[in-house]
Amino acid sequence: MKHIYERDVPMTTRDGVTLRADVWRPLEGKAPTLLMRSPYGKGRERADAGFANPVPGLLTFLNAGYAVVIQDGRGTFASEGVFQPKLDEIADGEDTLAWLAEQDWYDGTVGTYGASYEGMTQWAMAITGVPGLKAIAPSVASADWYSGVWYSPGGALSLSLATFWNAFMYAAEEQRALERGETISDESLKRLGAALMDPLALNYDTPVADLPVIGKGRWFDDWLAHPDFDDYWKAQDWRRSIENVTAPALFTSGWYDLKIHETVGDFVRMRTQAGSVEVREGSQLVIGPWDHGNSTGRFPDRFFGLTAGADLSPTHVAFYDKWLRGLPESTPAPRVRIFVMGIDQWRDEQDWPLPDTRYTDYHLHSAGSANTRTGDGTLQLEPPHTEAQDSFRYDPRDPVPTAGGALLPTLPGLVGPVDQRVVDGRADVLCYVTPVLDEPVEVTGHVELKVFVCSSAVDTDITAKLVDVSPDGTALNICDGILRLRYRNDLSEPELMTPGEIYEVTIPMSVTSNVFLPGHRIRLDISSSNFPHYDRNSNTGGAIATEALHDMITADNTIHHGGTRPSRLILPIINR
Repeated sequence: MKHIYERDVPMTTRDGVTLRADVWRPLEGKAPTLLMRSPYGKGRERADAGFANPVPGLLTFLNAGYAVVIQDGRGTFASEGVFQPKLDEIADGEDTLAWLAEQDWYDGTVGTYGASYEGMTQWAMAITGVPGLKAIAPSVASADWYSGVWYSPGGALSLSLATFWNAFMYAAEEQRALERGETISDESLKRLGAALMDPLALNYDTPVADLPVIGKGRWFDDWLAHPDFDDYWKAQDWRRSIENVTAPALFTSGWYDLKIHETVGDFVRMRTQAGSVEVREGSQLVIGPWDHGNSTGRFPDRFFGLTAGADLSPTHVAFYDKWLRGLPESTPAPRVRIFVMGIDQWRDEQDWPLPDTRYTDYHLHSAGSANTRTGDGTLQLEPPHTEAQDSFRYDPRDPVPTAGGALLPTLPGLVGPVDQRVVDGRADVLCYVTPVLDEPVEVTGHVELKVFVCSSAVDTDITAKLVDVSPDGTALNICDGILRLRYRNDLSEPELMTPGEIYEVTIPMSVTSNVFLPGHRIRLDISSSNFPHYDRNSNTGGAIATEALHDMITADNTIHHGGTRPSRLILPIINR
């Protein structure tokens, strides 16, 4: 099919704002349309992504005979208005679809695609149940903005993400102002530029709310003002509207993506709550050994093999052909396709969670000295008969530095699998490890830690990390989580602790798929910080975002296990 390219095509929203899009439409006749609404600049989205990228590029869709529309979101790049994350996306999405319906080349069907925030804009259109939207493909995205993006499922602020993303978006606003001829202070530009060059160089003496990359009077002030999952966030929680969705979804993500826990949650909700049987049965999930920006499966401390960077262009085209054109599939697509780390193989599955999952308790044992990788902490299938405890001092002035995981920015050596020997020698890291494995152990699914804890403080954090220890001592993180203990009962209703009182709490540790090979060991690392992936808990019980170092206090934290306090790591075991 031959296309006509039109640049900066305008459309007017219901409130009079002009949004502009680049349009590739058929030279003759009509065609189904693929739409991306992006705050990152439509120009950067044109290149063909090709191999090892979960989101196909423009040429893939043009060659498949689709019309393509890539639109700058409100207040970004060529579009007018003021950018307010998420707040205008539903109305602007509806208006864009209504504008498409007026085009003489539009055949009445549209699908959407895009990654990260571009996935959020897809949810904004899908939850309205608008006619004509036949398929969505949100990649590395989430329908929930609290535990899916800016805060963790355990209530801690995703600090590195917030610092990087806000600096990136504020810098784009400053650039737009310069193009309009407005005067911007050199100090402001230097500050934002420095944040993008080295976004993790945070000022330890400055409260989060006063970080120079955050800015004042903008949207992040609101996010910091609502650390609880309160009515502010509930009003933006699109998970509650899944029942309105009438378009099947193709989800793509990575085990080290910062939104993976919510991506699989969205898939499960689509499978069980979407607006029709067709949509529930037609949704698909693909997960690779990737992070938020790297889809090659290659990291400094781990390479997952040549097949790790699978080309998902055919998967997307077949998905759209089925739902927009009604074409039969040459080969039925698997409902779930996952990359199993450890054995480094792709595998097709029936559903998520895997139907044959067996949740298995690995109990914490020690003689009271589980501190560091050389301590006496062990993981065993049998619960200990006698009670014991392991203690460490958490000092927010000296937090455990981030070493790998699912976060932004995707800097080498910081994100993904990283050798934990850079941090597991610290006295404030407890390590519990299995004996050397004689047989492979597959862990695929949701991981969590149930632990009995007490603290000298009224509030503190507990972090948990699943680690694969190789025979040579290399210890690679598989997945992790954090719980702010004020949220131990409910993210919406914080409750401070009584110092010295023991509480049973659950730390969500996200999802994964990894085979621990013979000769390896399974390890659990527990601490109270993972900085700057998450903000530091000040231990005071106050408003953490406004507290400086001199406000913070140390916390003596204790993990109890054995007897009537069966602290245990719960692993989803697949035994075939």
